Amino acid sequence: MPVLRTLGRRNPNPPSFLCNTYRLFNAQNTEPYEPTATHYDNLINAAARNGDFAAIRNLLNKRVRDGCFNTRRTFDFITNTDAGISVLDELSQTLAHLDHGFPRKSAYDSLIARLCKINRVDDSLRLVKTMIQSNYGVNASTFHPILNALTRKKKNTEEARRVMEIMREIRVSPDVTAYNYLLTSHCFTGNLKAAAGLLKEMEAAGMAADTRTYDALVLGACRAGKVEGAMVLLRRMEDEGVGILYSTHAHVINGLLKLGYYALAVEFVMIYAGKDKKLDEENFGILGSRLINLKRFEEAKVILKEMRKRGLVMRSHELQDFYELNLTQNF
Repeated sequence: MPVLRTLGRRNPNPPSFLCNTYRLFNAQNTEPYEPTATHYDNLINAAARNGDFAAIRNLLNKRVRDGCFNTRRTFDFITNTDAGISVLDELSQTLAHLDHGFPRKSAYDSLIARLCKINRVDDSLRLVKTMIQSNYGVNASTFHPILNALTRKKKNTEEARRVMEIMREIRVSPDVTAYNYLLTSHCFTGNLKAAAGLLKEMEAAGMAADTRTYDALVLGACRAGKVEGAMVLLRRMEDEGVGILYSTHAHVINGLLKLGYYALAVEFVMIYAGKDKKLDEENFGILGSRLINLKRFEEAKVILKEMRKRGLVMRSHELQDFYELNLTQNF
């Protein structure tokens, strides 16, 4: 075949990866193609494997024009290895030459998020410095992945505080999401004094508590053994029309069980049942599994009977096996 004879030949001036890719696509498919974010992510990661930074630049610009914004997969080729990090400087220079405004800013934000995901917070902060010095539109959302990584992965609230001070120094006001990362960390560790201090700061800044603020506070109350206070917060959320996360319900269930209030945990789940089937499956499933692990088999039977009665899916093998062994004879 003629094409086979060309495989061993090298072109001294090969066209870019992007050019070759588009030629291939156009040759194979003459119908109009609707690009997707996944399509662009795949092309960008393939271009990176070929070391074609010109193609990366063109793809990052074009995807925005096509309405295909960056995703958490855009920079998957950046890995926490010497080889993965070695391209970071050249990639940053490539991003600096993207179209002004959103294409460049969003690409930097996406890369920062990727670095935080692989625990390269220091590298992400260096990128933030580049954005600040070059006026690339740093805002609060740029810092969200960094604060998330510091408070959830590294459990370093002091460093997170320092990052928030940097935000203020460059006149980027921490928003409610930034505060929520710190608040959740303090509540998780039971540091209610620090959490109360953050709430005062938020109030002074004129911020209103959102769903995740309340979720953190309910978590803190439950971990401190103050489940009654958590219930008060739930009622307040309902009164104010604030959406309640599934995790908020889970905090209360776990808090009640931790204190040995098994019957109250069952009652709590029953009170909220019938409003949201997915929530019911989550609440009943969590409670059923926990009761089985705690060897509270009679309460577990009550929960699984209700799940069956309400047509709720038992997602875990643990629940399914318990039901088969203990309750199938009743149906």
